[in-house]
Amino acid sequence: MSITTNKPRHTNKPRHQEPADTENPANPVKALENAEAPKPRLLTRIPFLNMFAAPEATQVQESIDAGTLFGEWVPFESKGSILRAKKSAAAKGFYAPCAPGAPSTTRQAEILNTAKIAAPTGVDGVSAGRDVLSQTAVSKDAVTDYNATPRRVTSTNCLLLGDVGTGKSSYGKCVYVLRPVILRQRRAVVFDKKNEDGEGEYAQIVRFFGGTPIRYALDNSSVRLNLLDPEISGTNDDGLNNQLAFLNTVPALMREGQGADEWERKALRLAYRNVLASFEGNRTPTTADLHDRLGIIDRSEESLHGFNAASLERLEASGAAMRLIFNELLEHFGAIFDGETSKGVALNGKVTSFDISQLPDTGPVIPMVMGLSNLWLLGRVRKDRGIRTNVIIEEAGHILGGPLAVQQRSNIKLSRGLGISNIYCLHKETDVPAGSPGMAVIEEAQTVHVFRQTRPQSAQWCASTFGLNPESVPEIMSLPNGHHFLKSAADDPEIEIEHVRSDWEIQMTNTDGALVETPVEA
Repeated sequence: MSITTNKPRHTNKPRHQEPADTENPANPVKALENAEAPKPRLLTRIPFLNMFAAPEATQVQESIDAGTLFGEWVPFESKGSILRAKKSAAAKGFYAPCAPGAPSTTRQAEILNTAKIAAPTGVDGVSAGRDVLSQTAVSKDAVTDYNATPRRVTSTNCLLLGDVGTGKSSYGKCVYVLRPVILRQRRAVVFDKKNEDGEGEYAQIVRFFGGTPIRYALDNSSVRLNLLDPEISGTNDDGLNNQLAFLNTVPALMREGQGADEWERKALRLAYRNVLASFEGNRTPTTADLHDRLGIIDRSEESLHGFNAASLERLEASGAAMRLIFNELLEHFGAIFDGETSKGVALNGKVTSFDISQLPDTGPVIPMVMGLSNLWLLGRVRKDRGIRTNVIIEEAGHILGGPLAVQQRSNIKLSRGLGISNIYCLHKETDVPAGSPGMAVIEEAQTVHVFRQTRPQSAQWCASTFGLNPESVPEIMSLPNGHHFLKSAADDPEIEIEHVRSDWEIQMTNTDGALVETPVEA
């Protein structure tokens, strides 16, 4: 019986090896120069098919020399795996590239990774624009992200930040007002600061949804908002009475930052309790009623037990000082704060605006109206839970850059529990003092829209504060109008978004109507 052995079909030796340079094996270029010129390959001699022929050795060498001259890496210098399985096919050029390749980098070639250019978000939420890289739709909504399983964000606070004229307002109107309010159990409330033809820029949107703007002014056209309105009562996250906490900030607003001391706060609390007890079961007390009781101390008050005559006199003097503060408030801003809350102060079905566009930019009135209206809103929302509310605060520096920032931060958890998402609109980081309670509110936002910031300091601050790629700073400074970086949650990378609007949205959200020329018909 004979035994037959089969040789292995594959060996460790390659089927084809390039001839070695015996004189100088370490110099393949020299070997190429000494080699005899190969005969023209068959593929290069056939018309039309010669376009598929591999480059000649001289072309490859010229490419190598050019890359070396400019300090570039040329792919032909690196040895790869042997691709020429058949010598005859290799001689005809079937295994070689059609043309010399172009060197690249991982940054340029990452576009070839389809996972990196897939849609950056899912379809939950509302349409928020178009991703510049993948050209796919972006969906975003803080309330939807908070209710997702698992939660994508733990805070529903949002921030829009950018220079004037970069598209913040039109984006906020579309993404946080027009689009979400068409959803079930959703509404929007806006603090409307920008003046447009004698009223706020959101007036057209409010009327489209069947409402009327709540207009504040220093004349008889203004609605009134009572500091002692029962809707404002309730406790904040710190366990303090919201109404009394706001009354304690009035002196700081009226005296340009000088808050009430402990004696003045005590006198204010005594007058507050006295006025509520006096009107219990009757009409609602007003700011004027509180004013009339400041400085009048009932020495039989239980909380004053043990006070000597000097202490009681000091308490009366502190009450008199508070009386002067509230007297000034009523004299200068009585059109807004003197009297019971107007019936016109009410939440509309879908969109409500507190129109503060006619109030002076300087002085205490804007932050006071914004702070008091916000407390009224919290009290009103308690009565109709289940409706999720976007609160857009234009020119948020008025409320975050002063004493009312403490109130705003103290009500963050309460707002979240009531289904409120606060959207703060700012121009730059200097609108809010560093290290203040207002800056803490900003830093807690987990949905951030960064529009163009032309100042290098502002662009750098955005990148470092919200965890953007440091290389994005120059891009932040040169973003086109309508483009911005979206940063959502700490671990998600930022994405550049282009704002896309329908014709109707353009008509409803343009904020430069006074600058646009309208053709006049002959």
